[in-house]
Amino acid sequence: MTKDNLRERIWDRLETEGIARFPFPPHGRIPNFANASDAADRLAETDAWRAADTLKCNPDAPQLPVRRQALREGKTLYMAVPRLSEPKPFLRLAPDEVDDIDDATTVSGSAKHGVPVDPEAMPQIDLIVAGSVAVDAAGNRVGKGEGFSDLEFAVLRGFDRVDTNTTVATTVHDSQVVDDSEIEPDRHDVPLDLVVTPTRTVETNAVADRPDGLYWDDIAAEKIEEIPVLQRLQPE
Repeated sequence: MTKDNLRERIWDRLETEGIARFPFPPHGRIPNFANASDAADRLAETDAWRAADTLKCNPDAPQLPVRRQALREGKTLYMAVPRLSEPKPFLRLAPDEVDDIDDATTVSGSAKHGVPVDPEAMPQIDLIVAGSVAVDAAGNRVGKGEGFSDLEFAVLRGFDRVDTNTTVATTVHDSQVVDDSEIEPDRHDVPLDLVVTPTRTVETNAVADRPDGLYWDDIAAEKIEEIPVLQRLQPE
Protein backbone atom coordinates (compact mmCIF):
# COMPACT_ATOMS: atom_id res chain seq x y z
CA MET A 1 0.00 0.00 0.00
CA THR A 2 1.31 3.41 -0.94
CA LYS A 3 1.23 6.32 1.48
CA ASP A 4 -1.37 8.01 -0.70
CA ASN A 5 -3.61 4.95 -0.56
CA LEU A 6 -3.19 4.76 3.21
CA ARG A 7 -4.09 8.41 3.62
CA GLU A 8 -7.27 7.99 1.60
CA ARG A 9 -8.25 4.92 3.62
CA ILE A 10 -7.81 6.72 6.93
CA TRP A 11 -9.57 9.88 5.76
CA ASP A 12 -12.49 7.81 4.44
CA ARG A 13 -12.75 5.86 7.67
CA LEU A 14 -12.75 8.95 9.86
CA GLU A 15 -15.51 10.46 7.75
CA THR A 16 -17.75 7.43 7.28
CA GLU A 17 -17.50 6.30 10.90
CA GLY A 18 -18.27 9.75 12.29
CA ILE A 19 -14.89 10.13 13.99
CA ALA A 20 -13.83 13.26 12.12
CA ARG A 21 -14.50 16.66 13.63
CA PHE A 22 -14.45 20.20 12.16
CA PRO A 23 -12.95 21.23 9.78
CA PHE A 24 -14.59 19.05 7.15
CA PRO A 25 -13.90 17.10 5.12
CA PRO A 26 -10.95 15.38 6.83
CA HIS A 27 -9.40 14.68 3.43
CA GLY A 28 -6.30 16.61 2.40
CA ARG A 29 -5.45 17.77 5.92
CA ILE A 30 -4.23 16.59 9.31
CA PRO A 31 -7.66 15.38 10.38
CA ASN A 32 -9.36 16.52 13.53
CA PHE A 33 -10.91 13.71 15.52
CA ALA A 34 -13.31 12.95 18.35
CA ASN A 35 -11.85 13.27 21.85
CA ALA A 36 -8.69 15.05 20.69
CA SER A 37 -8.62 16.81 24.06
CA ASP A 38 -8.41 13.42 25.81
CA ALA A 39 -5.31 12.61 23.78
CA ALA A 40 -3.82 15.97 24.74
CA ASP A 41 -4.53 15.26 28.41
CA ARG A 42 -2.86 11.87 28.11
CA LEU A 43 0.20 13.44 26.45
CA ALA A 44 0.40 15.91 29.34
CA GLU A 45 0.77 12.97 31.72
CA THR A 46 3.99 11.71 30.09
CA ASP A 47 7.46 12.27 31.48
CA ALA A 48 8.54 13.86 28.20
CA TRP A 49 5.83 16.49 28.49
CA ARG A 50 6.56 17.26 32.14
CA ALA A 51 10.27 17.66 31.41
CA ALA A 52 9.76 19.97 28.42
CA ASP A 53 10.10 23.73 28.71
CA THR A 54 10.00 24.42 24.97
CA LEU A 55 7.79 22.75 22.39
CA LYS A 56 7.35 22.94 18.65
CA CYS A 57 3.84 22.01 17.62
CA ASN A 58 2.00 21.86 14.31
CA PRO A 59 -0.84 24.34 13.75
CA ASP A 60 -3.61 21.87 12.91
CA ALA A 61 -6.98 21.52 14.65
CA PRO A 62 -6.44 18.19 16.45
CA GLN A 63 -3.39 19.60 18.26
CA LEU A 64 -5.16 22.79 19.40
CA PRO A 65 -5.70 21.31 22.90
CA VAL A 66 -1.99 20.46 23.04
CA ARG A 67 -0.98 24.03 22.23
CA ARG A 68 -3.36 25.49 24.81
CA GLN A 69 -2.21 23.05 27.48
CA ALA A 70 1.41 23.98 26.82
CA LEU A 71 0.86 27.71 27.33
CA ARG A 72 -1.38 27.19 30.35
CA GLU A 73 1.42 25.17 31.96
CA GLY A 74 3.96 27.92 31.31
CA LYS A 75 5.76 26.26 28.42
CA THR A 76 7.04 28.25 25.46
CA LEU A 77 5.54 27.16 22.17
CA TYR A 78 6.94 27.49 18.66
CA MET A 79 4.90 27.10 15.50
CA ALA A 80 6.17 27.21 11.95
CA VAL A 81 5.04 29.96 9.62
CA PRO A 82 2.86 28.36 6.91
CA ARG A 83 5.12 26.71 4.35
CA LEU A 84 8.18 28.28 6.04
CA SER A 85 7.66 31.17 3.66
CA GLU A 86 9.06 34.01 5.79
CA PRO A 87 12.71 34.91 6.51
CA LYS A 88 11.91 34.33 10.18
CA PRO A 89 10.05 31.06 9.69
CA PHE A 90 8.87 30.31 13.25
CA LEU A 91 6.49 32.04 15.65
CA ARG A 92 7.14 32.17 19.39
CA LEU A 93 4.20 32.02 21.77
CA ALA A 94 5.51 32.57 25.29
CA PRO A 95 3.26 32.55 28.36
CA ASP A 96 4.41 36.01 29.49
CA GLU A 97 3.83 37.46 26.01
CA VAL A 98 0.34 36.10 25.35
CA ASP A 99 -2.79 37.63 26.88
CA ASP A 100 -5.38 35.46 25.14
CA ILE A 101 -4.24 31.83 25.03
CA ASP A 102 -7.37 30.56 23.32
CA ASP A 103 -6.98 32.99 20.42
CA ALA A 104 -3.19 32.84 20.20
CA THR A 105 -3.16 29.06 19.72
CA THR A 106 -5.42 29.11 16.65
CA VAL A 107 -3.94 29.29 13.17
CA SER A 108 -5.10 32.87 12.60
CA GLY A 109 -4.39 33.94 16.17
CA SER A 110 -0.84 32.66 16.13
CA ALA A 111 -0.01 35.07 13.31
CA LYS A 112 -1.42 37.94 15.39
CA HIS A 113 0.05 37.05 18.78
CA GLY A 114 3.18 35.14 17.80
CA VAL A 115 6.61 36.75 17.61
CA PRO A 116 8.51 35.88 14.40
CA VAL A 117 11.88 34.36 15.23
CA ASP A 118 14.91 33.15 13.38
CA PRO A 119 16.00 29.55 14.12
CA GLU A 120 19.31 30.89 15.40
CA ALA A 121 17.40 32.82 18.09
CA MET A 122 15.47 29.76 19.25
CA PRO A 123 16.48 27.67 22.26
CA GLN A 124 16.90 23.92 22.19
CA ILE A 125 13.53 22.28 21.52
CA ASP A 126 12.63 19.71 24.18
CA LEU A 127 9.52 18.21 22.59
CA ILE A 128 8.05 18.18 19.10
CA VAL A 129 4.37 17.40 18.61
CA ALA A 130 3.56 16.51 15.01
CA GLY A 131 0.22 16.10 13.31
CA SER A 132 -0.42 12.79 11.57
CA VAL A 133 -2.81 11.06 9.21
CA ALA A 134 -1.60 7.54 10.02
CA VAL A 135 0.98 6.09 12.41
CA ASP A 136 2.10 2.70 13.64
CA ALA A 137 3.32 1.41 16.97
CA ALA A 138 6.89 1.24 15.64
CA GLY A 139 6.99 5.03 15.32
CA ASN A 140 6.48 5.41 11.59
CA ARG A 141 4.29 8.33 10.55
CA VAL A 142 2.38 9.50 7.50
CA GLY A 143 1.43 13.16 7.27
CA LYS A 144 -0.84 14.83 4.75
CA GLY A 145 1.76 14.52 2.02
CA GLU A 146 3.48 17.90 1.72
CA GLY A 147 6.49 17.01 3.86
CA PHE A 148 6.67 20.19 5.92
CA SER A 149 6.75 18.52 9.34
CA ASP A 150 9.87 16.55 8.40
CA LEU A 151 11.33 19.59 6.64
CA GLU A 152 10.88 21.72 9.77
CA PHE A 153 12.74 19.10 11.80
CA ALA A 154 15.57 19.04 9.27
CA VAL A 155 15.82 22.84 9.29
CA LEU A 156 16.00 22.89 13.08
CA ARG A 157 18.58 20.10 12.93
CA GLY A 158 20.59 22.31 10.61
CA PHE A 159 20.65 24.99 13.32
CA ASP A 160 21.34 22.44 16.12
CA ARG A 161 18.00 23.17 17.79
CA VAL A 162 16.94 19.51 17.72
CA ASP A 163 18.98 16.34 17.85
CA THR A 164 18.69 12.59 18.40
CA ASN A 165 17.50 13.16 21.96
CA THR A 166 14.60 15.47 21.10
CA THR A 167 11.34 13.68 21.85
CA VAL A 168 8.89 13.55 18.95
CA ALA A 169 5.25 12.77 19.69
CA THR A 170 1.88 12.80 17.96
CA THR A 171 -1.74 12.74 19.07
CA VAL A 172 -4.14 10.72 16.91
CA HIS A 173 -7.37 8.77 17.13
CA ASP A 174 -7.04 5.05 17.78
CA SER A 175 -8.36 4.36 14.28
CA GLN A 176 -5.35 6.17 12.80
CA VAL A 177 -2.94 3.60 14.26
CA VAL A 178 -2.25 0.95 11.61
CA ASP A 179 -0.28 -2.29 11.45
CA ASP A 180 3.50 -1.95 11.45
CA SER A 181 3.73 -3.48 7.98
CA GLU A 182 1.63 -0.75 6.35
CA ILE A 183 4.07 2.19 6.50
CA GLU A 184 7.38 2.12 4.67
CA PRO A 185 9.39 5.13 5.86
CA ASP A 186 11.47 7.31 3.57
CA ARG A 187 14.92 8.53 4.59
CA HIS A 188 13.68 12.04 5.43
CA ASP A 189 10.85 10.77 7.68
CA VAL A 190 11.23 11.57 11.38
CA PRO A 191 10.28 8.60 13.59
CA LEU A 192 7.99 9.10 16.57
CA ASP A 193 8.91 8.35 20.16
CA LEU A 194 5.35 8.65 21.47
CA VAL A 195 2.00 7.88 19.87
CA VAL A 196 -0.82 9.14 22.07
CA THR A 197 -4.50 8.43 21.47
CA PRO A 198 -7.55 9.21 23.61
CA THR A 199 -7.22 5.74 25.19
CA ARG A 200 -3.52 4.81 25.27
CA THR A 201 0.08 5.98 25.17
CA VAL A 202 2.54 4.00 23.07
CA GLU A 203 6.27 4.34 23.62
CA THR A 204 7.47 3.22 20.22
CA ASN A 205 11.13 2.48 20.92
CA ALA A 206 11.67 3.66 17.35
CA VAL A 207 14.69 2.10 15.73
CA ALA A 208 14.70 4.12 12.49
CA ASP A 209 17.47 6.69 12.19
CA ARG A 210 16.49 10.33 12.35
CA PRO A 211 17.51 12.57 9.48
CA ASP A 212 20.82 14.22 10.30
CA GLY A 213 19.91 17.26 8.23
CA LEU A 214 18.46 18.18 4.88
CA TYR A 215 18.58 15.78 1.96
CA TRP A 216 18.98 18.28 -0.82
CA ASP A 217 18.41 15.74 -3.59
CA ASP A 218 14.89 15.24 -2.23
CA ILE A 219 13.96 18.95 -2.30
CA ALA A 220 12.64 20.47 -5.50
CA ALA A 221 14.44 23.57 -6.74
CA GLU A 222 11.12 25.44 -6.72
CA LYS A 223 10.70 24.75 -3.01
CA ILE A 224 14.19 26.03 -2.24
CA GLU A 225 13.39 29.24 -4.12
CA GLU A 226 10.20 29.69 -2.06
CA ILE A 227 11.75 29.09 1.37
CA PRO A 228 14.36 31.63 2.51
CA VAL A 229 15.75 29.50 5.32
CA LEU A 230 16.58 26.72 2.87
CA GLN A 231 18.57 29.17 0.80
CA ARG A 232 20.59 30.02 3.93
CA LEU A 233 21.33 26.39 4.68
CA GLN A 234 22.00 25.26 1.13
CA PRO A 235 25.65 24.26 0.56
CA GLU A 236 27.71 26.43 -1.77
